[in-house]
Amino acid sequence: MQQLQVGTRKGLFVVQRTAAGWRLGPPHFPGEPVTQVLADPHGGDWYAALRLGHFGVKLKRSGDRGASWEEVATPAFPPKPTEGPWKDDPTPWTVDMVWALEAGPGRLWAGALPAGLFVSDDRGASWRLVDSLWDRPDRKDWFGGGYDHAGIHSIVVDPRDPAHVTLAISCAGVWQTHDGGGTWANTSEGMDAGAYMPDERRFDGNIQDVHRIAACAAQPDVLWGQHHCGLYRSTDGGQHWTNIPAPQPSGFGFAVAAHPADPRCAWFVPAHSDAQRMPVDGRMVVNVTRDGAASFASHGEGLPAHDAYHLVYRHGLACAADGRTLAMGSTTGGLWISEDGGERWECVSRDLPPLAVVRFA
Repeated sequence: MQQLQVGTRKGLFVVQRTAAGWRLGPPHFPGEPVTQVLADPHGGDWYAALRLGHFGVKLKRSGDRGASWEEVATPAFPPKPTEGPWKDDPTPWTVDMVWALEAGPGRLWAGALPAGLFVSDDRGASWRLVDSLWDRPDRKDWFGGGYDHAGIHSIVVDPRDPAHVTLAISCAGVWQTHDGGGTWANTSEGMDAGAYMPDERRFDGNIQDVHRIAACAAQPDVLWGQHHCGLYRSTDGGQHWTNIPAPQPSGFGFAVAAHPADPRCAWFVPAHSDAQRMPVDGRMVVNVTRDGAASFASHGEGLPAHDAYHLVYRHGLACAADGRTLAMGSTTGGLWISEDGGERWECVSRDLPPLAVVRFA
């Protein structure tokens, strides 16, 4: 049975595929903002990260696919140094949000706002900060995109080698480790920040505003990126990136989903622009390429065709393991599912709270 996890500002909803179609269940954690979810493909546990404002960040775990939940440890920074190179760090050493959750065999990775990376080797019972990334002098140049401070929103664990992990940070570009987090390298070559940086820094990898990255599971050397300044693709494991000419109606957006088996196929959700974060001409569409970005098609059947002001966040688009079923959720409470590779969409609900993340379990 296919299940979809839907994290919203007022709880976690689970949508199930039944003989009668997709059915939306009641919320877990009703009224509480859910910023990220994970169904661990290795251990089977479900995780949900909550952002509770005054009460801080909480992490929940379920060993029975959401039938019951228990609270586990939350990623946390050590106390801010009072001396040394980081004593005047303007970045707060407090986790404001868990923005990314991914799993490798026996290990969980969590990306935070601000941009700390954390690992757990005991199913979330404890976490440690990856100092090798947090303590890099380069971090002094990182800055926020949509938030006041930089944050880690994308984590890609190489299925061939779990010690190889790729991150995307807004705004700090793409970073990779090949030794489980011991050492890091910025691999943003080819990305261009000319729309928001002066010419002398437009190609600086350390300030690139990557909105989201996704890899083809079957051929993980192929990655797709949605950048503040357009679309990108890498065919060498994210070492170098090639800009994709902007498809119609726009190359701006936040979400990208990679086909799990076909490295030539990926989906994007275009918005008008940075200044107008809404569909072009009020018509909502999904762009798809099936030939490695040589061409794109825009599909909107079943989506709002006029007077639409939806925005799809970074984690608001997902593709299931079958490569044909997609889910998309918006900041204005719309949830749609496609079962034919994104050509036609079925509305599951228009009345949900603002959606932060959709993910197939």
